Amino acid sequence: MIEKLPFGRTGHMSTRALFGAAALGRVTQEEADATIDLLLEHGVNHIDTAASYGDAEVRLAPALARYRGQFFLATKTGERTYEKARAEIHRSLERMRVDSVDLLQLHCLVEPQEWEVAMGPGGALEAVIEARQQGLVRFIGVTGHGLSAARMHLRSLERFDFDTVLLPYSYILSQDSTYASEVEVLLAACARRNVAVQTIKSIVHKPWGEDPRGRATWYRPMEEQREIDKAVHWVLSRPGIFLNTVGDIHVLPKVLDAAARYEARPPEAEMQAQLRSLGMAPLFV
Repeated sequence: MIEKLPFGRTGHMSTRALFGAAALGRVTQEEADATIDLLLEHGVNHIDTAASYGDAEVRLAPALARYRGQFFLATKTGERTYEKARAEIHRSLERMRVDSVDLLQLHCLVEPQEWEVAMGPGGALEAVIEARQQGLVRFIGVTGHGLSAARMHLRSLERFDFDTVLLPYSYILSQDSTYASEVEVLLAACARRNVAVQTIKSIVHKPWGEDPRGRATWYRPMEEQREIDKAVHWVLSRPGIFLNTVGDIHVLPKVLDAAARYEARPPEAEMQAQLRSLGMAPLFV
């Protein structure tokens, strides 16, 4: 089974591998149901979805009708204004057929102009705070992609007391000294505030070298178990952080298997050798 840790200040003991429900964005209901069964087999008790993940919220609804109490449920709004964010929050609840979610996150808030709108008067943050006051949301988080994510999350934490953050974190990204140092500053701030840290893109191999249409992920993931093991174990070796799983239901079993077998950080020499042998390349430059 996958290790559980306190998910920041929420009081929930979440499995360190959280299910990234972007994987359900373009699958059948039968495939989605089978994926939920797989999560339950591994003891995964935390689902992270978003309004923008295709049909994911809809695909989750049947499972949530049966297992809502077994999952910490998180979703996201990518809207930046109060009115649009409020409408999207209510739409998400309707699509998942739930009365509330445990965590509502401002999605991919890294562009400075969008940040000013979302965090300012009449912005999306006001809608999320209102939803919390109404009992529709218990906790509030912020997510980000790209090399500015750690820096912008620090800025967000200065403006509002977020309960969680989410950002890219992987061995290959650790090779970018500027990003790595900014991540360290963010992790220290989150530790002081007891803010839960979720990580994404742990098993990125490299960008697709061809047209990615028809692919489940917009990046090329690692696919061999031994490769995934090293990547997942490297992330999990960082105390206290959580790993969001891959956006491909066919690769997901290998990620869960790797998380269930985590014991120790892979040696640096092995990580360097994998980086070279796979010809790995970062998504964000």
